[in-house]
Amino acid sequence: MCDALLTEYDNLVYSVSCTTRSPRGTEIDGEDYIFMTDEGFRKRVEAGDFLEHATVHGYSYGTLRDVVVESLREGQSVLMDLDVQGARSIRTLVMTLPESDPLRRGFVDIFIEPPSIEILRERLEERAEDSPETIQRRLNNAVREMQCRDEFSYQVVNEALDRAYADLVAILQKEWNREP
Repeated sequence: MCDALLTEYDNLVYSVSCTTRSPRGTEIDGEDYIFMTDEGFRKRVEAGDFLEHATVHGYSYGTLRDVVVESLREGQSVLMDLDVQGARSIRTLVMTLPESDPLRRGFVDIFIEPPSIEILRERLEERAEDSPETIQRRLNNAVREMQCRDEFSYQVVNEALDRAYADLVAILQKEWNREP
């Protein structure tokens, strides 16, 4: 869905997250993720470079503050693919910002969820990129994350990709047309 949004909307840019995990499959450093060492990530945390950061599935993930702020200053909307912890961190930060801050004005959080844990298991197994242990850890995390769905302003169930994408686009268009 993220790829489709980025293809369809010129005003939307993707915030490439940093992670300490190794690349999967055909992932490209700087495009899919910014792959970092544990030490490099920790130094960036200590320097205050992240808008949010969290440990998920045993690895560190984070969103670089400067990239997001610069894109917003340029009039772009920023798409972030975050876990529940990351979204919660940004939501908390946004509420401390003045109403006029572009990050607060433009913040929209949308929870994308599978129709069921069983279907998520099937999708992860079909992807064939993770070990059975990793899949089980991801499923356990998904169960916990799905309990947080009501923290988000919107929820989209990804049962049929076309329908879920249409729902996502409708939410974004509604928000983009909202009065500031």
